[in-house]
Amino acid sequence: MLTDSTPKPLLEVGGRPFLDYLVHEARRFGLSRLTLLSGYQSGEIERHYDGKRFGQLAVEVVPEPEPAGTAGALVNAAGRLDETFFLLNGDSYFDFNWLSLATANGDWTMHAALASGIEGSRYGRVRLDRGRVRGFQEKGQGSSTGDEPINAGIYLVKRQVIDLIKSVPCSLEREILPGLAERGQLLGTAARGSFIDIGIPEDFARAQELLPSFMQRPAAFLDRDGILNRDDGYVHKAEDIVWIDGAMDAVRWLNEQGFYVFVITNQGGVAHGYYEEQHVHDLHDWMQQEMQRHGAHIDAFEHCPFHPEGVVERYRQDSEFRKPQPGMILKLQREWTTDPERSFVVGDRDSDVEAAIAAGVAGYKFEGGNLWKFLRERVSLRAMAPR
Repeated sequence: MLTDSTPKPLLEVGGRPFLDYLVHEARRFGLSRLTLLSGYQSGEIERHYDGKRFGQLAVEVVPEPEPAGTAGALVNAAGRLDETFFLLNGDSYFDFNWLSLATANGDWTMHAALASGIEGSRYGRVRLDRGRVRGFQEKGQGSSTGDEPINAGIYLVKRQVIDLIKSVPCSLEREILPGLAERGQLLGTAARGSFIDIGIPEDFARAQELLPSFMQRPAAFLDRDGILNRDDGYVHKAEDIVWIDGAMDAVRWLNEQGFYVFVITNQGGVAHGYYEEQHVHDLHDWMQQEMQRHGAHIDAFEHCPFHPEGVVERYRQDSEFRKPQPGMILKLQREWTTDPERSFVVGDRDSDVEAAIAAGVAGYKFEGGNLWKFLRERVSLRAMAPR
């Protein structure tokens, strides 16, 4: 068998370890730390990932001294868990906006992502009532038509769940989740999205083509000043940000429609000496945090600090990255698997549209109003990523 010498998350799918796809998703959603709880063949996972960085995402591996079960593994890593953290299976993929789980209110211990529209009798079903999971049906007991959602293996968890794990080994699915559902402490959010579990040979074979195709998404390239925040002239501090009406809703909507969302911004103020380049990075970190609180995220920020008339010598130059040149767009297209035919740029200046044309993508000029409504009127269903 394939897993005789290789842990399931390291099996190659589309030419790369399956776990790479989950690392990619964690990076996309702006996580800074990913802790891999490893059991079988832990040394292989450590060799591939322990201590590695993927952009801002640092990866660590916590091996189990002995088999602990899907819940018991949390006990072993308790000292590394935040008060609230994401938890996901290492052998399934669900194209879902993780951050949408973080916007729930009320009293809860875990919040589960549920996949809708999955047909067949392979999976158990979840009984969902007004946003709370009320129970589970074993495989073959519920509807196989896709009317009832399945557990997609992505959770937002409060650290207090550790108190419910009385002995090890312990199964999250059999011993923890049913009790939480019975006490009304398990929230559920159902969504349609591409889902695959590599646990059986047929789906492992299907994943070879499906997962790489899931990575090729349309991209929304958004100018910053005048699109996400009001352009008050060389904005570089968080306290000066005034969000454009509908900006956060627009980004979350794009996230949930399957788009990569990138910011591409000229920051000539650096070349003019009005602020340092570090101020740009700090402001983008803050904007990302604000987006995340709204259940939205930016996949990557790109900025151009150069200007041909700058006063700071190192930044006084023409640059292929300064709009209307397409350098920032082309760089992102190289680094991410984008689909140019379904991608677009939104900016508030003609130079933004010119950069889009030069990069071979559509360009829209936004002249004010509600950004979310603007995009809804212009982004056709044809352009959206397959869900």
